Amino acid sequence: MNYKSIKKVFNAPKIWHQELSTVYEIVINNFKSTAKKLLFSFCLLIFCFILSSCSNSSKNSENTIKVWHIQNLDSQASIKERAGERFKNENPNYDYQMSPMQNDAYKTQIQIALGANNAPDIFSIWGGGTMIEYIKSGKIIDLTQYIAKYDLSNKLIPVSLSQVSYEGKIWAVPVESIVIAMVLYNKEMFEQNGWQVPKTVGELETLMDKMLSKGIKPFALANKTKWTGSMYYMSLVQRIGGTKVFYDAANRVNGGSFENPAFIEAGKKLVEWVDKGYFNEGFNGLDDDSGQARALLYTDRAAMELIGTFRLASMSSENPNYVSKLDGFIFPAIENGKGNPKELVGTAGDNFYAIASTSKYPEEAFKLITKFIDEQAVKESMDIGRIPPVVGVNPQDTISKKVVEAVSEATEIQLWYDQYLPPELAQVHLDTLQAMMGKTMTPEQACKQLEAKAMEILGPSSK
Repeated sequence: MNYKSIKKVFNAPKIWHQELSTVYEIVINNFKSTAKKLLFSFCLLIFCFILSSCSNSSKNSENTIKVWHIQNLDSQASIKERAGERFKNENPNYDYQMSPMQNDAYKTQIQIALGANNAPDIFSIWGGGTMIEYIKSGKIIDLTQYIAKYDLSNKLIPVSLSQVSYEGKIWAVPVESIVIAMVLYNKEMFEQNGWQVPKTVGELETLMDKMLSKGIKPFALANKTKWTGSMYYMSLVQRIGGTKVFYDAANRVNGGSFENPAFIEAGKKLVEWVDKGYFNEGFNGLDDDSGQARALLYTDRAAMELIGTFRLASMSSENPNYVSKLDGFIFPAIENGKGNPKELVGTAGDNFYAIASTSKYPEEAFKLITKFIDEQAVKESMDIGRIPPVVGVNPQDTISKKVVEAVSEATEIQLWYDQYLPPELAQVHLDTLQAMMGKTMTPEQACKQLEAKAMEILGPSSK
């Protein structure tokens, strides 16, 4: 081994070439033994590696657009990487850096980064109260001009852009998927047992009793992260009182209150389901991010899960054989309920992508986002069960077709509570709901605490 071979392997910075070469020749000629020469060559090798790493790191940090997102499965993350490569090919003076994270870890990390004014150029948001806080605190930029310049308003379905609009401006780009809360179920298990899809909550409860008699838990739930339990609560509130009940309470209008009977009644129904054993044991201690709920489904210990249809992507990656057994239905109507069964819980875009106000390259960042919904990305997303919020999308699988049909007929699409509400209020909702399902708090106590926090943060409700 000689200096030239070391330089060739590690591409040591040119400014160091002459100096390193001189040092190498002086020292190596003064070493008498082969062992010492080999030892010195090895040390120089490591030194050049460190220099090369520092140099490349410095080079790559320039004009690099950083992206944080929660598409952390290989099938999802690879779509973003390929989109980044297409951007880089068209914009050779810029590079990109994708950082996929798990959902709950991401929520913590992005708050820390924003608080320190050290946010990535592009990051995922969910709209609602959190987005409005980002706008009011100047953390994200208005994208209206870029939406118009790159003609995205004609590419994206209108309802998706309405979810990221505030005061007449557009603040993020809908990207990932049209997602609704849906009961996913094992259709093979249903067929083998002669079970029918329920049309009412009463029929659903009768079905769940039949499942229990077979030793099968009706619903798989991992509620350590708290938002998964909210799927059931939101759906029950919507069927009992209608979407307007939540809108009035959250927006402090029409005398709306989180102590409205619909919220309390939904809580009582949910506790009743816990008491009857409709959920697996220990659900409040199980972690959804690590797949503990899905494991119950994969092993036929549970028959159903009420969850956002974003679940299909992770299932397709983890267990495609199980996905072939899946079907889904919209949460059924409840007897004597005021809610319209065509009202849905979900989002027309799932994760939206915002640009930080601290970004040095806002337009280039926007160009990168457009690659997340270009023709190639849309095709790849649909291949893994996603339904991008673009005009003319035509999914082929049964569940995705049902989602598109339901959304096209929907009278309302209620954004998830923990995204619609301001963060501090959303956390109280999640905490009290978990406590209620764990039976350490009654539905009345939970609703009273949530309403008290709403009064503190948002003020009294107008009549």
